[in-house]
Amino acid sequence: MPTRPEVPSPGPEASSPGPGAPPSARPEAPPLDPEVPSPDPEAPPPGPGAPPPGPGVSPSGRPETASVRPGEPPPARRPAAVLFDRDGTLIEDVPYNADPGRVRPVPGARRALDRLRRAGIPVGVVTNQSGVARGLVGPDALEDVNRRVEELLGPFAVWAVCPHGEDDRCACRKPAPGLVLHAAAVLGVDARDCVVVGDIGRDVEAARAAGARGILVPTPVTLPEEVAAAPEVAADLAAAVDLALRPAPAFPDLPVPPGAPAVPARPAASAASTSTASTSTASTSTAPVSPASIVPVATARADTEEPA
Repeated sequence: MPTRPEVPSPGPEASSPGPGAPPSARPEAPPLDPEVPSPDPEAPPPGPGAPPPGPGVSPSGRPETASVRPGEPPPARRPAAVLFDRDGTLIEDVPYNADPGRVRPVPGARRALDRLRRAGIPVGVVTNQSGVARGLVGPDALEDVNRRVEELLGPFAVWAVCPHGEDDRCACRKPAPGLVLHAAAVLGVDARDCVVVGDIGRDVEAARAAGARGILVPTPVTLPEEVAAAPEVAADLAAAVDLALRPAPAFPDLPVPPGAPAVPARPAASAASTSTASTSTASTSTAPVSPASIVPVATARADTEEPA
């Protein structure tokens, strides 16, 4: 019976085995460098076709830090809420409208609002309605019109309505910040993290006065100087939502309109709770707000009453 010839063992000066050498003949691996991280034994094996680990990735394939790729902008911070003017912004402007049948949404309004709702961002309305003070629109008619707005455009998380006239010296009538602060307080968010969208300068001024971000959507009634003074301008509501979902650009200090209040210190939402709840508990309620949620007259006037 033929015998297998013996294979001589390599001498001390023998060269390292080639790639075809049996495993038993391969030299032991050198000790691990303590500076190099070892593979994670609990990490799942990479799938087929997985790229090799790159910079910032551990040998197991897990990222060492949750950072964005080089050259990419950081993820945008979503607004806490987007607050819209009503007449001329969400619906066609019908002066002192008391007829729900005359409510007509502007093109693209429902689509823009639904985009924010799908993103989980609360939407609200902040609107001046001096027709109530003038006796041209009754409270019931105002509520009927607002309910029709919701039938056509969907539900809003908050309604903030100023029923006062120019001579009432209230703190809520835009360009004063009261409506924005009130809406933020009801939603439990910081007004500085909100976006206000409107069609005239006083909408943008109210946003600035509350510390919020203002976006102007001009219409034929918007004055050229209002467009020039607006920090951000959008062609329509779809473009306004595009802007609202992007990081706010950095602007130099804008001129403050004469008589405009100073921007409140953070947190603005807490300031709103203080200023609107000092004389009434209605402003601090977090219960669902009806489409005719009117800032109380006594509350609105309290902050602007001049000393005798």
